[in-house]
This record gives sequence, structure tokens and C-alpha cells, in this order.
Amino acid sequence: MRRIFVLLMLLALAAAGAAYWWLHAPLTLRASDTPGEALELEIEPGTTPRGVANAAVKAGVQTDARLLYYWFRLSGQDRQIKAGNYEIPTGTTPYELLQKLARGESTLRAVTVVEGWTFKQMRGALAKADALKQDTAAMSNEDIMRALGREGVAAEGRFFPDTYAYAKGSSDLAVLKRAMHAMDRRLEAAWSQRESDTPLKSADQALVLASIVEKETGSAQDRAEIAGVFTNRLRIGMLLQTDPTVIYGMGDKFDGNLRKRDLQTDTPWNTYTRGGLPPTAISLPGKAALLAAVQPARTKALYFVAKGDGSSHFSATLDEHNRAVNRYQRGQR
Repeated sequence: MRRIFVLLMLLALAAAGAAYWWLHAPLTLRASDTPGEALELEIEPGTTPRGVANAAVKAGVQTDARLLYYWFRLSGQDRQIKAGNYEIPTGTTPYELLQKLARGESTLRAVTVVEGWTFKQMRGALAKADALKQDTAAMSNEDIMRALGREGVAAEGRFFPDTYAYAKGSSDLAVLKRAMHAMDRRLEAAWSQRESDTPLKSADQALVLASIVEKETGSAQDRAEIAGVFTNRLRIGMLLQTDPTVIYGMGDKFDGNLRKRDLQTDTPWNTYTRGGLPPTAISLPGKAALLAAVQPARTKALYFVAKGDGSSHFSATLDEHNRAVNRYQRGQR
């Protein structure tokens, strides 16, 4: 019995030593396309401790998710883990990972990307972000998409507008990757909820339409109706004739005034001269615009005009639309 007791004690001590070593040994992280880049870990509100462990392994922490889960539970800090976007740098130990999650260290720095911004505006915001490493400063949009593993994909519209937290010294490329993955998830979720009779052929087309809806919407209550107008036009083969696409196609040539000759000058984004959707998105659409694009209002309207207060007037016929233009744009009754 004494020998068995000694053996059990030795086994317990060995187990304790192994546990201590594991807790303080750097975790192996999945190799990244960008040297030195930290892993991204997103914890959604309401995620269970087991879900957090699974999310960490899915993000690229190469260990058994059960070990992380048992560590979270045994530590007594499992209920203190906070939702947020985290970066896990090389050298992080299981002990340090839990402390980071329990302290909510995802909020050290933050940059906000606004719905309806262009990718150019997003890059400008990242360039001004506090303590964010500017790895993309000398890159073209094409270079950035190549670095993100999306060579040949247009950058416009591919990043979800939101507030992104990051640690001091993080790479702007890491923030871009998180925003890109966020848009991937949002677009996939929206596309799965599309109406069965939508004229849109793919999720990419939904993204393009959503970007137009985002730019055209002055009042949130009109968003679905605006999407309905464009959906109706696509369904019958009518030109979209939306000014924001023309402005986007003009690029730096746009001086703030849209003239008749601009509407008549052909570019790939001029929806007055070309049918269907433009070749790329024209802005970064938010969740509501994505959903409106795939679930537009059931309306007979084919036209709308700004009323001057942020909202729009919708018309089913050209005569009605012309009267609305005279009333709201030209001050006639």
C-alpha cells in the first residue's frame, strides 16, 4: 500500500508539473501568410467557455480545445471571458491567453470604418489610426488584396464597416484581414436569406447592389424601398441610372458637382450608359444595406427622388416621378 501511495504521489506531482509546464509554454500558432502577424480571435457575445476554446483552435491555436476548456474552467475565470476581437501574438502561453480574454484586452486601441465609405477613405482612416503599424502604406489596392490572399478581387466593398480594436503596434494589414473576414461572414449570412425570386445571380452581385443602396439611402426607413426600386429595374432590364455610381467612376475628377456631360460620359460604373450592375461595389455597405439588397421591399416603384429632408419620394410611373421632381427639386407645386 505504501508503494502504491508513493507511486500515486509521484504521478500526481508529474501531472502537476506537466500542467504547469503547459500553462507557461508558448502556444504553437498556425503559420501566417504575413510574417510576425498575430492570429485573429473573435469572441461573439454569449459564447460559452467551450465555444471560446473551440474558436481559439479554429483561429489557429494548435492545441487540443479540450485542454483550453478545462483550463478555463479550473482557473475559475471562465465566466470572466469577455466578447471582442483579439490578437494572439507569437509567444502567448495558455495562462496569458486566458488573462487577455478575462481582462478584455481587445479594447486597447480602436479604429472606426463608417458605412458608405470607399476603400480609399478606409485606408485614410487606417493611416491616421493611433499606434497602428503602416505595413500597407506603399501598397496598391491590388497589392493589398494579394497580401490578403484575394489576388484578382477588387478591394472595393470587401471590408465590413465597423469599429476594430487592435493592440499597440499591430499591423494595418491585420485589421484589414479582420474587416475582410467580417464582410465575408456578413455577406454569406445575407445571401443565405435572399428572396427566392431575386434577380441577383450571386453574393458578389448582392454586395454591389448593397453598396449602391448604402450610398443612395438618406433615411434608414427608405433603405428597403430603394433596394426595391433597383431590384425592379434589374428585373425588367431598365437602366439603374444612379448618380453615386457615376461619381465613383469619375474618381478624382469629381469636383462636387455632377453635370449632364458626366452622366453622358461612359465608364464601367456609369449606370446611365450601361445596363445592369457596375463591375464592382462603390462603397463599403453595412449589415442593413446587405440585407436590403437581398430582401428588398415589395413595391411597384421604379423611381425615387430626394425630398430634401433626407427621405425620398417613390413613384411607380414616370409622370408621377416628374411631378415629384418638380415639387421637391425645382420648388414647383
